[in-house]
Amino acid sequence: MPRWKTVGAALLRVIAVWAVSTLTMLALAAILPDFRLQSADGDSATRVAITAASGAGAFGLLSALVWPLLVRALLLVPAFVLGLLVFVLNGSLLLIALSLIPDGRGAAEPETAVVVAAVMSAASSATSTFLAVRDDGAYRRRLARLADRRRRRLGGPGGGPQPPGTVFLQIDGVGHDVLRDAVCDRGNRPPLMPTLASWVDTTHTLTPWRTDWSSQTGASQLGILHGSNEDVPAFRWYEKQTRQVMVSNRPTSAAELQRRAAARTGDGGLLTVDGASRGNLFTGGAEELALVLSVAARRGRHNRSRSGYFAYFRDPANATRTAGSFLAEVFRELGQAARARLRRSAPRVGRGGLYPLIRAFATVVERDVVVAAVMGDILSGRTAIYADLVAYDEVAHHSGPRSRDTHQVLRRLDRCVALIAKVVEHAPRDYRIVLLSDHGQSPGATFADAYGLTLEDLVRAGCGLTVPRQAGRTPTGAEAREAARAALRRPEPDGDGHGPSDPVVLASGNLGLVSFPDVPGRMSREEIDRRHPALLRTLADHPGVGFLLVRSERHGAVVLGADGAEHHLDTGRVVGRSPLAAFGDGAAAAVRRTARFPNAPDIMVNSAYDPATGEVHAFEGQIGSHGGLGGAQSHPFLLWPIELSPPARPGEELVGAERVHTVLRRWLREADGPQIPRQTGEESRRSGGVTAASSAVPPPMPDKTR
Repeated sequence: MPRWKTVGAALLRVIAVWAVSTLTMLALAAILPDFRLQSADGDSATRVAITAASGAGAFGLLSALVWPLLVRALLLVPAFVLGLLVFVLNGSLLLIALSLIPDGRGAAEPETAVVVAAVMSAASSATSTFLAVRDDGAYRRRLARLADRRRRRLGGPGGGPQPPGTVFLQIDGVGHDVLRDAVCDRGNRPPLMPTLASWVDTTHTLTPWRTDWSSQTGASQLGILHGSNEDVPAFRWYEKQTRQVMVSNRPTSAAELQRRAAARTGDGGLLTVDGASRGNLFTGGAEELALVLSVAARRGRHNRSRSGYFAYFRDPANATRTAGSFLAEVFRELGQAARARLRRSAPRVGRGGLYPLIRAFATVVERDVVVAAVMGDILSGRTAIYADLVAYDEVAHHSGPRSRDTHQVLRRLDRCVALIAKVVEHAPRDYRIVLLSDHGQSPGATFADAYGLTLEDLVRAGCGLTVPRQAGRTPTGAEAREAARAALRRPEPDGDGHGPSDPVVLASGNLGLVSFPDVPGRMSREEIDRRHPALLRTLADHPGVGFLLVRSERHGAVVLGADGAEHHLDTGRVVGRSPLAAFGDGAAAAVRRTARFPNAPDIMVNSAYDPATGEVHAFEGQIGSHGGLGGAQSHPFLLWPIELSPPARPGEELVGAERVHTVLRRWLREADGPQIPRQTGEESRRSGGVTAASSAVPPPMPDKTR
């Protein structure tokens, strides 16, 4: 199409959006009493229309020119706070636009300006989107310009075909069983996730995999993106050497974990070559970042992790739409929580405080920013994209993995996948979309709800330390205190009970970690028995505890269970019935691997697990949990295109996040292009020796992790 026609089409779209904005402003002026577009003496219809056109034009120009500057200035403001500020900022721009109308004909109360600005932004956005979709020629030309611009930036050839790119979409917390059920017909009703249902067994294959003992995003995503999750025993743990508590979703901890993984593997990660990391805990070695936690601690205007945040919110229409959805999600959570209370649903956890805002951020703001960033990556032809959508995981923790609340989230996530797949059709290169999860979730009442005391209360009682009065009155709490006093041959301690031997007790879903910070190095079973004679038996015999892991001076790694049962992991010797029997195949190997971690705590506690119901007991306030062994939490999924090589040999189980990393690296290599460095011998061993379909592999690339 000649250039003058292209310019003319763009001008017509601008005029159309301007006209719709003008009509919207006129309609709102007729409806809202505190919004006027005429002088106090009244004006003719023509004069009012001119005033509305002037106001709409001024508002559009301010939105295009000033709004991006406002968002960049507020780049360090937390996203959920900015979501609430969007309405105020947009309303302020409208007030400025009205003040520019001659003779003071435009006026609105501040609260009315907020409403008018929101409606006008939504109307103009809808009009612009409709026109862009209708004009396929303009859309294709825009994509071609993006592709050519990217090739010039990289210095690549302007013409020839490119190998396929790969999009990895992590659907956080969705277990294999949940996804399998979500893609099945439900009688006369369609599947919860119709897009994915249309893929399974046609273009894609659904495969389960098994996590390490630490079935949580920190360990799984570190292994998937960086090839090593060694020495990550849980979501949070106490390190005696540094005397610090590491928390996987804390920016400083995430940065340190990424640094350690890169140092251990000698490689930047899965995304080191032309990669993008969106909404993840770790970068994966990518240069293009948005909402990546491991670099979030870097302060300053040019924090790359917030670049996608800026790119999305600089469009006032995006900001208004997301802010509206944010508020709707807050009210949705308040309504769902109230319904659960009125129905006395069980199990149930508290959902007050800041949780409605946190949920809205995860299910709306982060989702919208990440999906928009992925679409931009696809349109620019980026080679490898890894994005995490966390909405399901956040809601399932508080509502349960198979609740009505999570079903709604799954439907919305399916629409996100459909939107990304639609954009792929217009990309400057082919794309393969791989969906995966990092873990599942297991249901069950919390440990505190089931037994009336927390794990910390039980540990303190077993050590003979004071516990809250209510916890001490529970049967298990009273028994533990009596056993401890009898073993120590001393009366109830005085005071608050705090002393040098006070334990640090941390929770990671249904996995508990107990450390004694005054003892250097890892305490042995024998030393624990000398200092706290009743503790190990108190924990192992509790009905809410499945097993303990300790280190014995004589036997090495030992798993303890109820009634004196033991499983010596180094020799395979079992006393009584193995405490790991209920947890299925692979449990012993997973626990044995963690037992050798330098930062493994003095005692690791895994909650009880009921194989009949799949329920566990979280040591924190969650009725859908993950972090340890037991049930669906250990069984995430891979949904991969059929043209890729199978992730494992027939009959072989895919085990561990590090193994998944090698599979994804192999799939990138199969794109028949210079995607990532060749696997090392160790990586090839982990992937079962399955080689890539292509031999076009470049020499090792430098580590780009910062």
